[in-house]
Amino acid sequence: MRSEEEANRAVERYADMVRRLCMVHLKNYADTEDIFQSVFLKYVLSSVSFESEEHEKAWLIRVTINACKDHLKSFFCSRTVPLDELIEQPASLPPDHREVLEAVLSLPARYRDVVYLHYYEDYTAPQISRILGKNVNTVYTLLTRSKKLLKEKLGGDGYE
Repeated sequence: MRSEEEANRAVERYADMVRRLCMVHLKNYADTEDIFQSVFLKYVLSSVSFESEEHEKAWLIRVTINACKDHLKSFFCSRTVPLDELIEQPASLPPDHREVLEAVLSLPARYRDVVYLHYYEDYTAPQISRILGKNVNTVYTLLTRSKKLLKEKLGGDGYE
């Protein structure tokens, strides 16, 4: 079990990343907060010894993605319909950013993961392949296909 100091440091450093990753998968603030808490509870209770900050960050990303997938496969989630079908958009986002966010969120999960990790967390394809346990060439293929899908959804060359 980790100390309170270690837990607080991890929350300060990775809270935004974990929340964003949850929102990309769950598209729901309440579920995001639930998974956020469970991810950091797993962190506190984990006995994993991290080799570096990058290893710790990759571990948290993997745990977050797995927790989101488990939640989406759960009986409750698969048998209910959310009350608000619309994605809550921050008012501060310009319309073109909202459009991009909606397009990214509408991608299938396998594409959302690589897009998020590549464009929002600045991971390279080899790093993403290690985090997701996929072949590097598969990651490149998923990135290429996701760009093509986003280009179609957003209507052209203006969103490279």
